Amino acid sequence: MTLLWKTAINQQYSEMTQNTNNLAAYIWSLADLLRGDFRQSQYGRVILPFTLLRRLEGVLEDSKEAVLAEYERVQAMNLPEEAQDKFLLRATNGLSFYNTSKMDLSKLGEAGIKDNLESYIQGFSKDAREIFEHFKFAEFIGQLNDANLLYKIVQQVRKTDLSPKAISNHDMGKVFEELIRRFAESSNDTAGEHFTPRDIVHLTTSLVFMEDDEALTKPGIIRTIYDPTAGTGGFLSEGMEYVEKLNPQAVMRAYGQELNPESYAICKADMLIKGQEVNNIKLGNTLSNDQLYAEKFDYMLSNPPFGVDWKKIEQDIKDEHTLKGFNGRFGPGLPRVSDGSLLFLLHLISKLRDSKEGGGRIGIILNGSPLFTGGAGSGESEIRRYILEADLLEAIVALPTDMFYNTGISTYVWVLSNKKAAERKGKVQLINGVNLCGKMRKSLGSKRNVMDDSDIATITRCFGNFEVVDARELDKHTEQKSNRGRQSANPKTEAPKTFASKIFNTYEFGYRRISIERPLRESYQFSDERIAELRFAPKPLTEVMKWAYAEYGEHWTDAVNCELYGDLTEHEEGIRNRIKTHYSELKEKQIKDLLDRKTWESQKQILLKAKQLQQAIGTAQHDDMNGYDDVIKATGINLDAKEKKQITDAVSWKNPQAEKVIKKVHKGKAKPVYGLFEVGGKVLEYKVDGDLRDNENVALDPSRPVNEINEAYFAKEVLPHVPDAWIDAGKKDDKDQEIGIVGYEIPFNRHFYQYQPPRDLVEIDADLDAVSGEIMKLLQEVHS
Repeated sequence: MTLLWKTAINQQYSEMTQNTNNLAAYIWSLADLLRGDFRQSQYGRVILPFTLLRRLEGVLEDSKEAVLAEYERVQAMNLPEEAQDKFLLRATNGLSFYNTSKMDLSKLGEAGIKDNLESYIQGFSKDAREIFEHFKFAEFIGQLNDANLLYKIVQQVRKTDLSPKAISNHDMGKVFEELIRRFAESSNDTAGEHFTPRDIVHLTTSLVFMEDDEALTKPGIIRTIYDPTAGTGGFLSEGMEYVEKLNPQAVMRAYGQELNPESYAICKADMLIKGQEVNNIKLGNTLSNDQLYAEKFDYMLSNPPFGVDWKKIEQDIKDEHTLKGFNGRFGPGLPRVSDGSLLFLLHLISKLRDSKEGGGRIGIILNGSPLFTGGAGSGESEIRRYILEADLLEAIVALPTDMFYNTGISTYVWVLSNKKAAERKGKVQLINGVNLCGKMRKSLGSKRNVMDDSDIATITRCFGNFEVVDARELDKHTEQKSNRGRQSANPKTEAPKTFASKIFNTYEFGYRRISIERPLRESYQFSDERIAELRFAPKPLTEVMKWAYAEYGEHWTDAVNCELYGDLTEHEEGIRNRIKTHYSELKEKQIKDLLDRKTWESQKQILLKAKQLQQAIGTAQHDDMNGYDDVIKATGINLDAKEKKQITDAVSWKNPQAEKVIKKVHKGKAKPVYGLFEVGGKVLEYKVDGDLRDNENVALDPSRPVNEINEAYFAKEVLPHVPDAWIDAGKKDDKDQEIGIVGYEIPFNRHFYQYQPPRDLVEIDADLDAVSGEIMKLLQEVHS
């Protein structure tokens, strides 16, 4: 790597200049007028659109007269709105918006100011006007007017010179970002849904951009940046600012889509202020309605919502997965409906610019579940498999907890690219930065920790150098413990705060899940107790039939001519009441079967046949089910399939001491590893005991044949413990058709786990004795 990215780290995160900071603070002082009449969380909904309005007014100042003159001319031509737009935009001398009203903030007057301001807003071109509509600005204008604040607000806003002559696009963008940040902090109950903290934005942006020296140095270079969950535009702004600082001659084109109308309005306003093409910012659900479906991008940054389900758009997603496959966005697989994070990741991957055209890079913030949720063959595992086998994943960075406004959970930055450097090919870097933070003086919602420039530099330097870092102790203060209550004489030693990085081959996160089977062993016995169960139908009717028989079957007999047997007509109401209170899971059809005499008579016939078999076979226990069918046939008692199954289920049970139950005799050679055993000169396949089935995860190793790896693992890890087991050769992976289903997971915490030995028992005993002594002393004081 060159020194360029190191310089970028030093320059990128310098504080906002005092002038722009003072200007943002002055604009935000409008909140002093709003206090009392508006909630704190509403301040930004007034301040942001007024700031935008004043900036747009200043930008349009030089072309105002030309636009008004052109407007009078085109109105006489009676053209459609689209055609008028072209003429009017031409009159702005290169701007992407205009205003046809003769008013400005200085001409609104005091009387009728509400109507005049609304009329002024309506004079803007469609894109600019739409921003105010999504801010619900008209609604707030009405509230300000009702509170007699509208005129005061307008007068204070108009005193602020936000024209390009007074403040550049770049500095105005920074001011607007600072206002957005203040807005997010003032409404931190919902800020996390639409606003990513600046320290996380800084880190993610650096990781994504730092590899592209060309974009950071070459004059006139054009790059695109995209955020499918744009929120208020923090990632887009940061990406543009990053490149602007290092290469002012580079052109960054921003694209985004946002679901929340208000956040969309803020983002679009920010892009308008920065001179971006606001048509590239879209409103709507990215997953179900991708409004930039034909676009590919150089850089993508996203902080999708954590753990949010996609049930509302489930059918749309499944249709795209089924009908388009890998020609759509979701070909690799679908995660469970309860968490759509991986859908956003797949969406971003589908937007990568082709590697032949320079490729693209992705930075996405995810919670822990995409790392490991879902076993082999699941949608989540197949998505991870696709990403790793396509060699798209460069690095994952573990962030400290308590970094976001609305959650304190563990979070990770994934960095992906389809243009990996040679040394990164086939590799993934895991960086453990959970301790790289400091405590905030004042929490903002759930955000209690913050990463400073040195913390961010530590991670980006490690990533940029692609280096392994053994657990290195950091100069970080340990968390202050409460001094309330009794303090231990021998407190537990706190684990040191460390930073570490490891590099893995992509295949090291993969495994092959093989199914281990064991033979079924059963005994049978025609005892009175087992046979008696046949009087009642199988579940779910068994228990309610037992109750009904005990309650109403006093005069029922097993005689052939017993006309009362199973007749519950007179008791239907009582039975239904009982079912309602005790067996509510029963459906109407099952209730009707219970009340039907035919059900009872059918079960009685099965019971009587079982008694006949008992007479012929006896009541002794038999531990070899392999002769069971022959024994039944020898009695000469005919059983249909239903009768035989019910009787067999009643008189048999699993018994570890019984003989193995043979399923089939095979021709050919024995393969005991795969369940074909040679016994007495025959090759036997045994029935499987599903309750004893187990799965083993065998690590992938592309240097050896799959069967060789599986069999070696089986011989070492399974056979010594269960010598009658075998591998199910029928469970094969859909993609490679080898035995065992391939799965992928990234057990991040396991790789960075630091063992902390428990305290010595002598120390624990001493503490317990001290506590016991204190308790006894307190009890004596109570009784004295």
